[in-house]
Amino acid sequence: MTTKIILNKTGQVLLHAIFWCGVLLFYTYFFGFNSADFNYVLSFSLFLMPITIATTYVSIYKLIPDYFVKKRYALFGLYSLYTFIISAYLIVVSVFYGLIYLSNFQFNNMAPISKSLLLVGTAVYLVVIIVSAFKLLKLNAKHSNETKKLETKILETQLKLKEQELNYLKMQIHPHFLFNTLNTLYGFALKKADETPDMILKLSNLLDYLLYQTDKPFVSLTEEIHHIEDYIALEKMRFNNTLNINFKTSTVSEVLKIAPMLLLPFVENSFKHGVIKNGELSINIDLRCDENKIHLQIVNTASKAISSKSGIGLDNIKKRLDLLYLNQYELKIDQTDDLFTVNLNLNLN
Repeated sequence: MTTKIILNKTGQVLLHAIFWCGVLLFYTYFFGFNSADFNYVLSFSLFLMPITIATTYVSIYKLIPDYFVKKRYALFGLYSLYTFIISAYLIVVSVFYGLIYLSNFQFNNMAPISKSLLLVGTAVYLVVIIVSAFKLLKLNAKHSNETKKLETKILETQLKLKEQELNYLKMQIHPHFLFNTLNTLYGFALKKADETPDMILKLSNLLDYLLYQTDKPFVSLTEEIHHIEDYIALEKMRFNNTLNINFKTSTVSEVLKIAPMLLLPFVENSFKHGVIKNGELSINIDLRCDENKIHLQIVNTASKAISSKSGIGLDNIKKRLDLLYLNQYELKIDQTDDLFTVNLNLNLN
């Protein structure tokens, strides 16, 4: 690390030295215009170099980063004025240096351009302005890069939070399924019912889906439907003759994929909200596809007197939809004295 820093600093020093040698060549060419006295031009250019270097470094290492970039414009203007006054004074001194020491008070012996205070100042401040502009561009590029890195970190953090929230919502869903199905299985086992092995198999399929398949970003729609059918079969065993359910699917595409456990909680919710009336719990489920759109409607007998906030509730389902399909779905929920209706239109584009 130390060697790398030394090499980096050495490279910077060499780069600066090359640049200032280039500035010296520019001064020599500029002030040597219409002048045959090379020694005069070189000495005059060398005298201007410290003034130019000092003014430039004050600008790029103090004024711009400490005041301009930090939007301390009043102090930037004040100290820039101080810098201009001092550098202008030194530029005036350089003209007198050319007149007194290099031409022995012979005005006609001076290089033509070095006689003009305006042209000498223009040459010096041109270098300062160019280098300062490059410094601003470099700082702007650095700031943009840091901003992009910060935005990337924020996005990564948001994605991790969303992933954690999704996992949390899934964890809330799993226990409810297990609670219902295990209670039903326990009752069948006590009765030593013949349906018990088939029920265990369906529960095993559901557990495999809940514990392993939900970690996938997407599953096929047909797979989700298959597990809905398993869940309904388990509930039929639990409700026995008190359940009247109709699950209808149409134009289901085998290539469509959705987030796992997206539709199943709606079905589970219909049993949670469902109320047995006249000795029967009635549930109608209609699932159809229209190109890349899914339309799900669930209607079940219900009662407003029963709280709708038990179990996982619909709030968690809405949160999952917002996290996974923001602005790609429409969810409408209606409840009357007798019916609870859910309509979901989901765009999978």
